[in-house]
Amino acid sequence: MSAQILMYSTAICPYCVRAESYLRAKGAGEIAKIRVDLDPARRVEMMQRTGRRTVPQIYIGERHVGGYEDLVALDRAGGLGPLLAA
Repeated sequence: MSAQILMYSTAICPYCVRAESYLRAKGAGEIAKIRVDLDPARRVEMMQRTGRRTVPQIYIGERHVGGYEDLVALDRAGGLGPLLAA
């Protein structure tokens, strides 16, 4: 079983697409997406949970990874694989 992944995103977000592709290339399973452009309350929720306004905002399990660049940095530091395997 792989870790649960949650991604706050919008319809027109190149970094969201890149983050999803990156996660899939690393063997991620299902990615639950919350479209903050369709539901303003979910955008407020995202900002309260993360302290950030931009998408994507990615959670792997209970850990807030951050956005696309944070995801890549985590992988380069060797931290992504263990999170995905959890």
